[in-house]
Amino acid sequence: MRRLDPRECAVVVVDVQDKLAKAMPEPRLADLVRAATVLLEAARLFGAASLATEQYPAGLGRTVTPIAEALQQAGALTIEKLDFSACDEPAFARALASVAPRAVVVVGMEAHVCVYQTVRELCARGIEVHVPIDGVVSRRDDHRAVGIDLCRDAGATITTMETLVFDWLRRAGSAEFKMLSKRIR
Repeated sequence: MRRLDPRECAVVVVDVQDKLAKAMPEPRLADLVRAATVLLEAARLFGAASLATEQYPAGLGRTVTPIAEALQQAGALTIEKLDFSACDEPAFARALASVAPRAVVVVGMEAHVCVYQTVRELCARGIEVHVPIDGVVSRRDDHRAVGIDLCRDAGATITTMETLVFDWLRRAGSAEFKMLSKRIR
């Protein structure tokens, strides 16, 4: 496995929407929001691309506010979809192709449906995929666990937000290290 170069990465936020978020276990949702916002900040600092999807926003609402704000600061495109796999949405496929990442970090909900199907397709396309366990959630913990296992079986690397951020940082002492390590603590 090669070191992750953030300039060759994209962070993809899958369907972290208001109405769907209300059905998630609160501690897991808090972990997801924290992981996603830190990863988006790190992506912005280090030049990684960022994209987001919203599954049927007329019914499920828009992206939750803290993540929507981090996406806006990162200049990320948010794409509406009806397909469970983001890769089946032509606008997402075009946006991803335009940044042509070697590796994609996928966070979002639900782990066993939209996250898994997106991860499976990204892996099938030969893209290196990383799924931070603190960045995915499902309504039920057993469904989340199955989703993480399915992502691993599809070829994704299962990791954590902190592992990814420190891999991008490479060393301590920089202004970025000080800023991000405060957020991680």
